[in-house]
Parts: sequence; structure tokens; C-alpha cells
Amino acid sequence: MKQNLFVYNTLTRKKEEFKPINPPLVGMYVCGPTVYSDVHLGNCRTYISFDLMFRYLNHLGYKVRYVRNITDAGHLEGDLDEGEDKISKKAKLAQLEPMEIAQKYTIGFHDVMNILNVLPPSIEPTATGHIIEQIELVKRILAKGYAYEVNGSVYFDVEKYNSTHDYGILNGRNLDDLLANTRALGGQQEKHGKLDFALWIKAKPEHLMKWPSPWGVGFPGWHLECSAMSNKYLGEHFDIHGGGIDLMPTHHTNEIAQNIACCETIPATYWVHTNMLTVNGQKMSKSLGNSFLPVELFTGKNSILNKAYSPMTVRFFILQAHYRSTLDFGNDAMEASEKGFKRLMNAYALINDLKVSATSDVEINALLNRCYEAMNDDFNSPVLIAELFEASRIINSVYDNKLKIDAENLQLLKQLMQSFVIDILGLKDEKAADDDLPQLLNFIVNLRSQAKTNQDYATSDKIRDGLQKIGFQLKDTKEGTNWSKI
Repeated sequence: MKQNLFVYNTLTRKKEEFKPINPPLVGMYVCGPTVYSDVHLGNCRTYISFDLMFRYLNHLGYKVRYVRNITDAGHLEGDLDEGEDKISKKAKLAQLEPMEIAQKYTIGFHDVMNILNVLPPSIEPTATGHIIEQIELVKRILAKGYAYEVNGSVYFDVEKYNSTHDYGILNGRNLDDLLANTRALGGQQEKHGKLDFALWIKAKPEHLMKWPSPWGVGFPGWHLECSAMSNKYLGEHFDIHGGGIDLMPTHHTNEIAQNIACCETIPATYWVHTNMLTVNGQKMSKSLGNSFLPVELFTGKNSILNKAYSPMTVRFFILQAHYRSTLDFGNDAMEASEKGFKRLMNAYALINDLKVSATSDVEINALLNRCYEAMNDDFNSPVLIAELFEASRIINSVYDNKLKIDAENLQLLKQLMQSFVIDILGLKDEKAADDDLPQLLNFIVNLRSQAKTNQDYATSDKIRDGLQKIGFQLKDTKEGTNWSKI
């Protein structure tokens, strides 16, 4: 096992040597999607980045218990425990059961992850499947005196907690700053303080997703769900907790407070956050109208890019930037990624055709060590890719008889390319992956069906016309939609 892996810890704001609590077991929890809409490209960056970490830790010989949850209840529209549950709202509009909405978008999420070659986690729990655990957690926090019940809802007392602990430990802000930048409660007068957050919320009569509890019929708060599920499957203290950087100020901050209040320990040793995607220098978000669904990249039906790009090109594009840096999205960046991906995979395809010589002009062991050094430096995929381009140069030069390589170095070169290109970066040769085409097309057809169900006929027609332009025809039947090559 390679040693001296360093991971940037958001909690301490520095790189730290990775030392698991109970090696070789590593516990890793990543906040998964809220399944009320299609997964967008920003989400994909987070899950691809943690897939890279999962793959590399496994490669090093660790046994990784990777937990990635599904949020299928309790995620409200507002940020102050206000508004309607997003899944319930979608279900009412579509006149469906909430679990139909959750199931549909969970399947869509899995389809996207499969297409992008993201490995499934070890455990994928759902919030609705762990209501009992969440109620028990609320009971424990109440017993410790860090929560209070008002009219059937239970709130976490942030100011009381902060009197003995540092509530802003993760984002480095003190309570006075946080209070000064928090807007008035607005309809939440039953809270004692502006920063208090809901552990359990009393359900209104029209609320669709609700469960009995000691405080009345209601539903869990969003932050509580992750604490309950990580506790159940990884214990009160585990190794890595992660997600997008947008989760750090509130969601992860509240998870830490809940866990310390309940269990008297911070939930994870290492806190890891992926940075945001930008579009031509501007933050990518739904509110700005510049966010992308993966299907819009695969079909080329979007307002920014000049053409379609393959799933592995998208994965390569994401891995070309370090997970903690911002990643700017645009035509030039995608075209460069397409060229880089093809260059790497063309070299990989040549490796079995290289001729062995008695002597060698290259020393692969040093290159192999540099690849490990890159990944050991906080999973530095862009530096790794630069080293793999050097490996590609060597492969092309040996193939063209410009360099010689002996059997020992050729074996190391094959090991390097298989380990780092295929196993760790998770890239696939798309020329040899024609079996994935039906899966990709079925995914796109399912998205069109969802659009039709939601009466979004403009999107439905856009997908049909886009597929026709690239050579595929759709036919709607009573049994569903079929596709065929034109």
C-alpha cells in the first residue's frame, strides 16, 4: 500500500496526512441528490470527484465503506424551514404519489451515474427509510438540552450550543457574524433564535409526506437525515464527509452541531468539498439560467456549446481540474478536453502493439512514482493527467520506433496505464463501448417521456428533433417510445 496520502481538510484549512480511524476500513459519507429534478452538471462534478477518491482509496488497498444518501423527504423550498417539501410540491403538480417522483428521479440519477462510469456506493440509504433513526436522534439531542419543542416542531438551539462549542468551526465564522447576516425569521416566530434550525417539523394537514412522532405528525429536517444515516452505517465518528462547497455554510455546519450535541464528537475527521462550476466565468445555477443537464451535453442541444460531447469527454473535462478549484465551462474547454481524452485513449489502445527490445530508453518506474505522488497530493487529477500525457508520448514514440523499451519497463507501462487511466480515473475507450449506446439512448428517451408527463412539450420536441439530427428516429407507441437508426 502506498503511504503518505494527504487530503485537504476544510475543517482545519490545510492538507493533512490521511490516517483512517480503523485501517484498512475507511468510512466515507457524501451527501447525495434530492430527487425532485434531474441531476445537473454541477452535481455530476461532485459525484465524479468522490468517485475518483473512492477508486483511489480502493486501489491503495483500503476497504472503503462509501455511503451516498438519497434525499427523498424533508428538503424544503426555503432556507429557514419554510415553504413546501420539494418532492411533495412536484407530486401535487404532476398528480402523482411523492414516491413516484422520488423513484423516477432516482432512476434518472442512476442512469446518469452509469453513463459517466461513476461506481455505485457501498450503501445508498434513503431519508424515508430511516425515519425511526431520525426520531431517536431528536430524542437524544432533546435529552442533552440542545433542542426544544414548540407546537409539534423541534428546533436546535444554536446559541445555547455555541455557548459551549464553536458553531462556526467549519466555515471559520463566529456567531455574531452569522447572526448579523441572517435575515429575520419571517413566519418562524416560534424559534428562539434566528439561526435555530428544525430537527422535526410539524406537518400541515395538506402535507403529503408525514410520519407519527412523540411530538405529533410531522417530517424530519433536511440536516437531520444525513446525521442519522451516517451514524447508522459509519458510526458516530468516521473518516471522510463530503459534498459540494455549497453545503459547507449551513448543511454540514448543522450536521456537525447535531452530532456533537448528541454524540459528543465531530462526525468526521476529514471534511472534503468540491468547488463550483462556472460558465464563461459566471457561476452555474438554475436561477441564472445557465445550468446544464448531462443530456444537453450528450445531444448538443444547448445554447452555449457548438456541438455534442461524449460522456467520457465530459468526465475527462471534470477530472482535468482539481476538485477544489473552480471549473469554467465553455466551447474552448470542452474542445480541449475532447482532444486530450482522444489522445490518451489512442495511446492506451496502442500499448499491446508495442515491440519489446533488449534495452530500454525509458525508465517507467520514475513515471509511475510521479503518478502516485500526484494522487497522494490531495487527489491531484490534473497533475496525474499531465503525467499520463507523458506516458502517452512514450507509447507513441515506442510505437513509431523512436524509442526502445524492454520487457520490464513495458510491463510497468501497461500497469501504469491500466491502473491510472482505467481503474482510478475511470475512463473508458468509447470506440470499444458500443454496448453503452442503447443505455445512453434509453436514458435520453426516458428524459423525453418525463418531459411529456410534465407537459413540457417544448423540451420533448427538442429532444426528438435533436436525436433525429444525429441519426436516430423516435416512434411513440401505446407501450412506450422506441428508437431506431435512420
